[in-house]
Amino acid sequence: MSDSFDLRLDTLAAKYRSGTLTPRALLAQLRQRAVALNPEFNLFIHILTVEELEPYLAALDARTPDELPLYGVPFAIKDNIDLAGIATTAACPAFAYTAQDDATIVRQLIALGAVPLGKTNLDQFATGLNGTRSPYGACRNSVHPDYPSGGSSAGSSLAVALGVASFALGTDTAGSGRVPASLNNLLGLKATKGLISTAGVLPACRTLDCVTFFTATAAEASRLLALTAVQDPADDFSRLNPAWNSLQAFGAPREGFRFGVPDKLEFFGCSESEALFNAAISRLEALGGVPVSIDFTPFMLAAKLLYEGPWVAERYHVVGPLIEQQPDAVLPVIRDVLQKAPGTDAVSTFDAIYRLQHFKTLCDATLAGLECVLTPTYPRPVTLTELEAEPVKRNSDLGYYTNFMNLLDYAAVAVPVGFMASGLPSGVTLFGRAFTDQYLLGLADALQRAQPLPLPGGSVLAGDPPAQAAVNDRVQLVVCGAHLDGLALNHQLRQRQGHLVQATHSAPAYRLYALADGKRPGMVRDEEQGQGIAVEVWELPSSELGSFLHGIPAPLGLGKVELADGRWLTGFICEAYGLSGATDITSFGGWRAWLARQA
Repeated sequence: MSDSFDLRLDTLAAKYRSGTLTPRALLAQLRQRAVALNPEFNLFIHILTVEELEPYLAALDARTPDELPLYGVPFAIKDNIDLAGIATTAACPAFAYTAQDDATIVRQLIALGAVPLGKTNLDQFATGLNGTRSPYGACRNSVHPDYPSGGSSAGSSLAVALGVASFALGTDTAGSGRVPASLNNLLGLKATKGLISTAGVLPACRTLDCVTFFTATAAEASRLLALTAVQDPADDFSRLNPAWNSLQAFGAPREGFRFGVPDKLEFFGCSESEALFNAAISRLEALGGVPVSIDFTPFMLAAKLLYEGPWVAERYHVVGPLIEQQPDAVLPVIRDVLQKAPGTDAVSTFDAIYRLQHFKTLCDATLAGLECVLTPTYPRPVTLTELEAEPVKRNSDLGYYTNFMNLLDYAAVAVPVGFMASGLPSGVTLFGRAFTDQYLLGLADALQRAQPLPLPGGSVLAGDPPAQAAVNDRVQLVVCGAHLDGLALNHQLRQRQGHLVQATHSAPAYRLYALADGKRPGMVRDEEQGQGIAVEVWELPSSELGSFLHGIPAPLGLGKVELADGRWLTGFICEAYGLSGATDITSFGGWRAWLARQA
């Protein structure tokens, strides 16, 4: 296979459907490519043999791309995730075991038609963000030989960047699915905790671990997430994906979305990182976004807890017995990171939990009025030489903006934003509340389209953007009567955490009536004799909409209302029978004006 490749999902599906390519032929080429690349990049710990690949390929012989969403799609698996019949090493030969069953996520993907190519290299026990902490060899960057790949999901990022897999599975506890993505010009999705099953994944910190996807584009990550975000009874930390976070939530951002930008940013002297980050802010503004400066202090204080608090002891929970019995089997740098874990007591553990909850309260309050927050993924790149000289400090530099994410239970997407003068890729991270993954991916897609960078293999993102609008965990509601700001029933919105988005007008296609009880208006669509009615757009959590709807008395209800700018939003409507005895007050232009006249 040449250095020019395009393994995106749609590209492969088109070739399979046309008959110009078969999974068997593709996997044979990719296997050869992986074998050829491995001595230089150390991306695989185990590449499946021809015999090991055969059962997966044979299972596709009687199937078609129309039957299986991931028919013949090659993927790579981080070697702390189980693949049945293959050793799981976590980059520690003394710890290795042969997996008896597939991890749930691996089993899901194979059932969808995907074909595993191999187990990828990682920082030992997923402890590191650089990709050099492995007895199977250090992983160098896919673009620049003087820099690391990033980790701990090092080999997984390289498998996609170097063109041997359409996507790869990683894990992320402190940034392991985001840092290597940005260092290798990839999209890295760290979904909400529990959204992708971790059953069959060797824990780093089980309460924090997430399985991640590395892809070329946000659209591909969106599809993979939609296919695999299923609650798993085998995983006690698995969570149900809310309906608002389905594939239908992936779309183009609405005009006026608000994104947070830290008030104080650290780039450790790297002017190129700073310039690329500022350019990303400008692109989000051009997409209709409104930047909002936020106090980032509580986020950074939470980040310190990951390695200064009891979560180091949680890492020790898996590795500790091996360290105690065979200390030389574990790399010295990993032992150094974990050395204070045995001294962690219950009092200090609860103290850290209380501190984390305090920081989460502050951070959640910051996010409440935003769609997401934008940060650098890493503040500056570090060289392999720097890592060798100061392994812990320089590793920490890479995780400066990533360590807090899982502690605070947020969703995050790393997005490529450009290249430095050296050719090294850089990226930013969009993060937001839990279960806003598809919204963030929609925004990431818009960012990728705003500046079409070369994708792995040299292809460029093309095609039309999504026609639908991106949806998050908030719903916008049009009100026209007693729920208007300051009026009698407005408290029903505010007690559900609602906030006013906009005072505006409906399209000129409605008539307004004061209902017979004199307390409420009814707005009815009349395209021939209607006019614009003064309304307000409120936003409240989607989880609160059901209880609000339940409390609306007949003849009112919720339907779709057209606004003056052409948008159709959920809003108050009135059934025809409710107009009996009602007074037409359309000429007043709105309920407030009618109330003022009555007063």
